[in-house]
Amino acid sequence: MKKIIKNGIIVTATDTFNADLLIDNGIICQIGTNLSEQGADVIDAKGCYLFPGGVDPHTHLEMPFGGTVTKDDFETGTIAAAFGGTTTIIDFCLTNKGEPLKDAIKTWHAKSNGRAVVDYGFHLMIGEVNEAVLNELPSVIEKEGITSFKVFMAYKNVLQADDETLFKTLIAAKDLGALVMVHAENGDVIDYLVKKALEGGKTEPIYHALTRPQVIEGEATARAATFTGLANSQLYVVHVTCADAAKAIADARNRGIEVWGETCPQYLVLDQTYLERPNFEGAKYVWSPPLREKWNQDALWSALKTGTLQTIGSDQCSFDFNGQKDLGKGDFSKIPNGGPMIEDRLSILFSEGVKKGRISLNQFVDITSTRAAKLFGLYPKKGTITVGVDADIVIFDPTVERTISAETHHMAVDYNAFEGMKVTGEPISVLSRGEFVVQDKKFVGTVGAGQYLKRAKYGKNYETVEDKTLSM
Repeated sequence: MKKIIKNGIIVTATDTFNADLLIDNGIICQIGTNLSEQGADVIDAKGCYLFPGGVDPHTHLEMPFGGTVTKDDFETGTIAAAFGGTTTIIDFCLTNKGEPLKDAIKTWHAKSNGRAVVDYGFHLMIGEVNEAVLNELPSVIEKEGITSFKVFMAYKNVLQADDETLFKTLIAAKDLGALVMVHAENGDVIDYLVKKALEGGKTEPIYHALTRPQVIEGEATARAATFTGLANSQLYVVHVTCADAAKAIADARNRGIEVWGETCPQYLVLDQTYLERPNFEGAKYVWSPPLREKWNQDALWSALKTGTLQTIGSDQCSFDFNGQKDLGKGDFSKIPNGGPMIEDRLSILFSEGVKKGRISLNQFVDITSTRAAKLFGLYPKKGTITVGVDADIVIFDPTVERTISAETHHMAVDYNAFEGMKVTGEPISVLSRGEFVVQDKKFVGTVGAGQYLKRAKYGKNYETVEDKTLSM
C-alpha cells in the first residue's frame, strides 16, 4: 500500500524543510505538499523530524571472540538497531588464515540469511596477503559487492596482521576500488604491556585500559596513514577514541592523504573511570580500544564538528556480564572485548550532540547516515531522503525524554553500557524500504525481511575529493 507521511520536518545532510513524503513499492516517489491521499495510508508526523534511516558501518553480530560468541545475532541485533533508528548495518566478516575468503563469506551469509529485519552488508577481514588472496579479491568485489577490507593492527597471535599485509592490502584496494579499514593499535606493544601487568599481579579490568595507552593508538593511526599515503590509497580508521588518533588523522588529511575517521557513542560519553567500578563491574566496559580519560571527549566532539572525524559507528559487540564477561575474573586479558551499543547510537548523538549545540542537525544526519552510505558504496540508495531512493525513514520525536536501561532495551544482552543515562529525542517509528519495522515504539517488522546489500566500489557516485576539501 502507498504511504504518505505528513506534517514532518525532513532533515538531510544539507537541508531542513517541511514537506510530505509519498512512498510506493518501497521507494520515495514524491516530496511536496498537498499530495493526493487517495489509496494511501496516511501517517501523521507532526512535531517530528524525518531522518534518513541510520547507517551503522560497524557491527559484530554472532561473532566468535575469546572462546565465546557475541550475544546478539542478526535477529536480535537488527531488531535493536531498528528501535534505535538504524535501517542499514555493515557487519564484519572474519576470515581464517590459509582458508579461502569465500568460505568466510559463506559462513556470514549463513548467519544472516533469513534473520535480519533491516538491510545489511559485509566488510571482509584481511589477515594475510598472498597470491590466493589477491586472486580472490576481484570476485569478492564484483560478485559479492564487498568493497571494504578490514585489517587488524592489534590482537597479536589472534587477528593482528603485520605491516607488510596492511601495505599490500592498501595497494590492492587502490587498484580494485575498495576502502581499507584499520583497527589502529600497536598490538606488539600491547602484548608486552599485558604480560608485564599480569606478571605483576595486576588483573583487574582497569588494567585493560592501562595496558592499551592512547599514545599507541595515535602511533598506529599515524603509521597506517603513512602507509596509505605511500600506496596512494584510501583508509578508514574505525573506533577512534582519543585526541592522539584524531590528530594523526587531521595531520594526514592536511598532507592530502585520503584518510577518514569514525568514532563511537561510548567514547563520546563514557570514560576510563568506568573500568574502575568495584565487584568486577568494570568488565562491562572492557572493549578495544578502551575508554580514555574524560578530557579526550572534547577532542572527539571537536573532530566531529570540524569534519576530522566523519562517521559514528556503534562497534556493537555484546557479551553478557554474567556468563561471558566473567570469563576474565582474575585475568583482565580474558574478558571478552565489546559492548552493547547498536540501539542507542542515534539517541546519544542527538541528545549530547545536537541538543547541546556541539553539532548541527544536518551534521547529525551526515554523521549517522549519509557519510557512511557514501563511503561504503550505498549512496544514494541509502543515506538520504530524495525521490527515487529506498524509503528508509525514521520518524523522530526530538522532545521525548527517557532513561536508557537494560530493562527497556531490545538487545539480548543482560546489561546496558549507558544504564541510567538521560537522553532527549527518540525514534517513534522506523520504516525500511517503505515498510514499518517499528511503529509507535512497537516491533511490527518481519524477521528475514532485511536484504543483503551488494555495494558499489569506493568513490562511485561520490566526489571524495570535494568532500575531503570541505572537511579540512
